Amino acid sequence: MSGEQAYLAIVNPAAGGGRSRKMLGPALERLRAGGVEIEVAETQGSGDATRIAREAYGRGHRKFIAVGGDGTSYEVVNGLFPQAYENERATLGFLPLGTGNSFLRDFSDRGVEHAIESLISQRTQACDVLRLRHREGVIHYINLLSVGFPADVATLRARRFSGQGVLGYVISIFLGLARLERRAFPVRVDGETEFDRRRCLFLTFNNSKFTGGTMMIAPKAEVNSGLIEYVRWGAIGRLGLMRNLPRLYDGTHIHHRLAERKAVGRVEFDLSAPVDVMVDGEVLTLHCEELDVLPGALNVAA
Repeated sequence: MSGEQAYLAIVNPAAGGGRSRKMLGPALERLRAGGVEIEVAETQGSGDATRIAREAYGRGHRKFIAVGGDGTSYEVVNGLFPQAYENERATLGFLPLGTGNSFLRDFSDRGVEHAIESLISQRTQACDVLRLRHREGVIHYINLLSVGFPADVATLRARRFSGQGVLGYVISIFLGLARLERRAFPVRVDGETEFDRRRCLFLTFNNSKFTGGTMMIAPKAEVNSGLIEYVRWGAIGRLGLMRNLPRLYDGTHIHHRLAERKAVGRVEFDLSAPVDVMVDGEVLTLHCEELDVLPGALNVAA
């Protein structure tokens, strides 16, 4: 097997509070024993996974493994695109050794075991990639992008509780409830002539079902539908949200009287200023303009 056919494992050693580095050796041993040829590149800081993936694709690598959490996968995807859409398709596998590993839950709740089995058996499938154009450029993602409550929670966690794992996420949810905001994020989706300027709890634009590890925020999403699963929850009050919060974990929130969902091909934004967004576990501040889909643009080992 040549270097071009080997997987390049891009490792975030800080993922999962350092757990990624500790678990990496045994996982790589199992993959190599199963016949998977692997080269390893380790990141040193934010943005490194994007740079490593971009440069490796330019050298001819087409097979990658994101070792870490959802944020590591997000960086790798943004290193591969747009070149992996304009040229030869890439394959992305996962070793979910980070804190949040939401994307793989669409395929299995067995985490690392499922990921290793998929790589050894060479089990891959086509996956859509969602493309967001914003005022400063373009980003790509495979899980979801949210504004409103989920982004507020993720921002709190990233800025104040990033080293506290699941506990930090729970604390951030309750702080988010305490300072709850219902705002308008004007959007226009397929088939609509006017921008929707109603206040809401959140809007989320999904390729897969889960966020925050186990929160099923988009239960109808499919990773190869060629469409964006758009979920909107209207301006529910604090007590109403507290009563209905468990429904975000089993997906039944979409049946709430203030909730809406639809599968769409394109979304336009009419924001007056940049907003905090949560995209594949990362927190960014972007002036969003347009969202569309690159159907089946990535092979995933899942």
